[in-house]
Amino acid sequence: MLGLFDSGLGGLTVLRAVRAMLPDEEIVFLADQAHVPYGDRSEEELVELLHANIAWLEGAGADAIVMACNTSCAVAQRHGWPPSRVRILDLIESAALAVMRRGIRNVAVIATAATVRTGAYGSALRAREPGMQVAEIAAPALVPLVEAGDIESDRARRAVAEVCEGVPADCEAVLLACTHFPVLDAHFAAALGPKIARIDPALVQAERAVALAIEAGSARGNGGTRCVTTGDGARFAEQLAMMLGPDPSRTSEAVRLEYGKDRTAR
Repeated sequence: MLGLFDSGLGGLTVLRAVRAMLPDEEIVFLADQAHVPYGDRSEEELVELLHANIAWLEGAGADAIVMACNTSCAVAQRHGWPPSRVRILDLIESAALAVMRRGIRNVAVIATAATVRTGAYGSALRAREPGMQVAEIAAPALVPLVEAGDIESDRARRAVAEVCEGVPADCEAVLLACTHFPVLDAHFAAALGPKIARIDPALVQAERAVALAIEAGSARGNGGTRCVTTGDGARFAEQLAMMLGPDPSRTSEAVRLEYGKDRTAR
């Protein structure tokens, strides 16, 4: 069984891509909606949440973990990954690979404020291509819009357009470095125009997940998807139906996540 987690609904873009390539894989997806958006939180708290989410997925029986949260990966780049008995697939590594495949040397990375503060994407990309130009742009307003289901409104369109104003004119591509952002792809396309490519790391992450599942010995299963939230269970079920459509093999539930020394949240 593969485990995935994100701060919220954005990770469903990775889940959808993984499911398309691994139709028989058993998957558990954890959305930590009690703490979304991650981009507004301190690195100390994000490290605690990373440890708690990894531990929860291990406890749920995951044979390997496919990261669906860019902010958690960025924090792990700086502070290290928590000890784990299973392999963890880093989303930033997949994003860097996606950029390299295109031969791009001038890229804008649009991410949460916490991800931008770490500089993780700039470091990862320049390590592979020392001369690469990387502009990292924080977009704190976008995750709350997706979580609220405010995707097709003029408000969402304006918010994306405002973020794209910070993209350098000579940029070749924009890396959507938060899994929530591809949900707003139509607005990015309209704001950026046809000359600037848009890169969704979820696609390469899903490709790498296939190899990881085979390595972990979990590539064959019942094809079931267990979706779990730390937030409102009833609302989560509605959001899943809206974003993924009906699926009789999918279940949803709310759980309690314990993290840090004294803090707990639903």
